[in-house]
Amino acid sequence: TPQPIVCGAPNVRAGLKVAVALPGAVLPGGLEIKEAVLRGQTSCGMICSSQELGMGGNQEQGILELAQDAPVGMDLREYLQLNDQIVDIAITANRGDCLSIKGLARETAALLKLGNRPLNIDKIPAKIPDVLKIEIIAPKRCSRYQGRVIRNIKTAVQSPVWLQERLRRAGLRSIHPVVDVTNYVMLELGQPLHAFDLRAIDEQIVVRTAQPGEKLQLLDGRNLLLDAEDLVVADVHKPLALAGIMGGQDSGVVSETKDLFLESAFFQAIPLSLTARRYGLQSDSAYRYSRGVDFELPSQAIERATQLLVAIVGGEPGPVIDKTDFNDLPKPASILLRKSQIARLLGIEIPDGEVKQNLESLGMQVQSIPEGWAVLAPSYRYDIHLEVDLIEELGRLHGYHQIAPQPMGFLTQSVIQKSKIPPSRWLNLLVDRGYGEAITYSFISPHWQKLLDPVHTPLILSNPISAELSVMRTSLWPGLLQALQYNQNRQASRVKLFEYGLNFIHDRNQIHQVPALGGVASGLAYPEQWATEARPLDFFDIKSDVEALLQLTHLKLSVTWQPNPHPALHPGQAAEILYKNERIGWVGALHPALIPQLNLNGPVYLFELKLDMINSSQLNEFKNISKFPGVRRDIAITLSKTVPADAIIKFIRIASGKLLNNVQIFDVYQGQNIEEGQKSIALSLIFQDVAKTLKDSEIQALVDDIVKGLAHEFSAKLRV
Repeated sequence: TPQPIVCGAPNVRAGLKVAVALPGAVLPGGLEIKEAVLRGQTSCGMICSSQELGMGGNQEQGILELAQDAPVGMDLREYLQLNDQIVDIAITANRGDCLSIKGLARETAALLKLGNRPLNIDKIPAKIPDVLKIEIIAPKRCSRYQGRVIRNIKTAVQSPVWLQERLRRAGLRSIHPVVDVTNYVMLELGQPLHAFDLRAIDEQIVVRTAQPGEKLQLLDGRNLLLDAEDLVVADVHKPLALAGIMGGQDSGVVSETKDLFLESAFFQAIPLSLTARRYGLQSDSAYRYSRGVDFELPSQAIERATQLLVAIVGGEPGPVIDKTDFNDLPKPASILLRKSQIARLLGIEIPDGEVKQNLESLGMQVQSIPEGWAVLAPSYRYDIHLEVDLIEELGRLHGYHQIAPQPMGFLTQSVIQKSKIPPSRWLNLLVDRGYGEAITYSFISPHWQKLLDPVHTPLILSNPISAELSVMRTSLWPGLLQALQYNQNRQASRVKLFEYGLNFIHDRNQIHQVPALGGVASGLAYPEQWATEARPLDFFDIKSDVEALLQLTHLKLSVTWQPNPHPALHPGQAAEILYKNERIGWVGALHPALIPQLNLNGPVYLFELKLDMINSSQLNEFKNISKFPGVRRDIAITLSKTVPADAIIKFIRIASGKLLNNVQIFDVYQGQNIEEGQKSIALSLIFQDVAKTLKDSEIQALVDDIVKGLAHEFSAKLRV
């Protein structure tokens, strides 16, 4: 029955189909509709706007206009399907394929074993021959770009209610029919699209990286000074859009747009994500591209968008222009899936038929082979790379709740390798000797690297935190010296630091991670106290620290301290530590020329050891302490000052055999009564037998043999 309703909306007119609330109805805002007299006329209800119905919009838009085919008398909730349920799904970063209705439907069908019907989208035939030339200068960043010219669209058309409402429920607002369609297809298929006003494009489309000094004003009004790493969609003169992230203000579709160019492309995820992060830009398009978009989607999406555009705003589409570099398209992973691995990782055996069915329901191509299956991942699953990824999918689809829990097996106690020293032993020893542990960055300044270890070419980071932390360290010294600098700047007069970490040495084939132990020391040898005269650290202090470390193994007696130049060390205070003619470390004073360059207070002493080489050596063997007294004999010899003390001690140990318990140098003298070029060294020799008390005659015979051997080996003379 016709009812009189008074309405003052500017867009009310005869023949318009509208949403009506009759007396007794309660609107979402709590307003109850009652019969009333308005302007002297009885009004039996209210013609509603979208805002009054809780569907967004504003009063300026007037009443809600429904399609002409809307059935009169049908409940508006039924007509607009307002009684549906909105499901909010949290998609993890590795599942970009689920950021669409199509992707979620595909996943749901696989989980519920419903089968997956292919989505067939008819191709829209071209009505005009118009095309734009497309040139891709950066194919590794954009390996597929499709576009289409559409002319003569209607400018005075609004998006239909169903489209506005579906966008609203998905969290997007209606902007313009063309923009609404691109957003809708993105939600429906997962492919971001962009529409350009054709008037803004000069001659052709060029996909390239930005040129120095180029600027772009985005749709949100932000002005960007572009970086050379940014990918842009441009014409022959200027950038039009930040590719895959946001369009430009000057090329966007507006209410006066009659001709447009529709873009559907595949952009690589990681570079696009870095660009979006660089400018702090967040868009639905960038969100999807950065998680990986199916490179097979652009053709489907451009046809679907054309279909909707022609239906809503009319227009004459041209042919689809396709520019694809097949060599740079991603290659889906080809994976061998073994039956034995499924049982090993999941703890159950899944029937062969179920394995094949579940994988095929996810869009994978599966071929049976004797070991199991050869599987080709679909183009939209960028998270599938390894066999374990397939097994994870099988466990998920089979249902983890169907896998019976099993008690954990007994833990086996690891066997301690007697030939290895645990790192804690090294570290605790240095702490006992007055060092503090430092933990520094593995990436360092190229400047410090060049100063301290120019021999090795460092590994350069592709995405550093800053230019000052852009290479991987090849030595622990840069970090330790920076820590020393930090402490000295805070008035620390005595600093001893060590670090246990990895150095990164790369050659042509691979990167080697070398465990190392390094230290730095500066200032006084001991903390200041009244009973002992203060003295600065010297080379032999830090050498004794290294000898203490080597004493944990048998290496103290086996290494050679070889004077050798190092670019970072003092020419006269640098020693290379060799074991079996292979370098295992360095000890020395920091080069005087580097101290002011690094803003340090000198002198500074350094050491570094390769722990893997030290730890691979044999540990010390301990023996019973003798209950018989030891006997000391002192000798003084003169010999060439070029003979290292280490060589003398090693010779005496070899010549004395097992009866020599210890040998030490207790005095070195050069001066009066000593010939030029000679030095006098006094040594104490401790002899001891574990089975008996040694006789003087036995000891004297050993001493005589030692003196004769020194004379023969080093031309040494006994001082008397």
